[in-house]
Amino acid sequence: MTKFETLVADVSACSICKNSLADGARPVFQVHPDARILIAGQAPGRKVHESGIPFDDASGKRLREWLGISRETFYNPKNLAILPMGFCYPGTGKNGDLPPRPECEPAWRSQLLEQLPNIEVTIVLGKYAQKYHFENTHGSLTELVKSWQEYWPKLVPLPHPSPRNNIWLSKNRWFEQELIPKLQSRLSTALLK
Repeated sequence: MTKFETLVADVSACSICKNSLADGARPVFQVHPDARILIAGQAPGRKVHESGIPFDDASGKRLREWLGISRETFYNPKNLAILPMGFCYPGTGKNGDLPPRPECEPAWRSQLLEQLPNIEVTIVLGKYAQKYHFENTHGSLTELVKSWQEYWPKLVPLPHPSPRNNIWLSKNRWFEQELIPKLQSRLSTALLK
């Protein structure tokens, strides 16, 4: 086995925080050294935990629409790497899913990122991923997403594609009118290489 294959096997078998997870450990991610696009998300939801397939839910459907790519392209690890901040479903709290478990980043995420030398675009979803990938996230989500051109074309901050963000989307129509077409064009170029 190569170093990369060993790392992926180790992450897939991880149980570091299994005793802290009501539904047990089931790391969900997608990675390949050839990937040109990285999706940096929060953590799998309950449906994704059950299927073991990243973004296999309503959020994933919307995300693929935003990206302008097919399900087949999305789930080809040579095209897209998907590395959430937490690899396992963290469980549910009073206001929805709990935050990503903090163990994944120091144990695995940094090592996996080192195995992705070809990433051209990193799409950053949600506040936990945004805090990690952007130095200046003291403002609101809206302020960060509105400043997307400051980070373009390497980093692209997006709101989480969850249906829970429908109100945000309706208040910020510029997002789908201005940013999404540019993002789709950028990804199309990256995938052609």
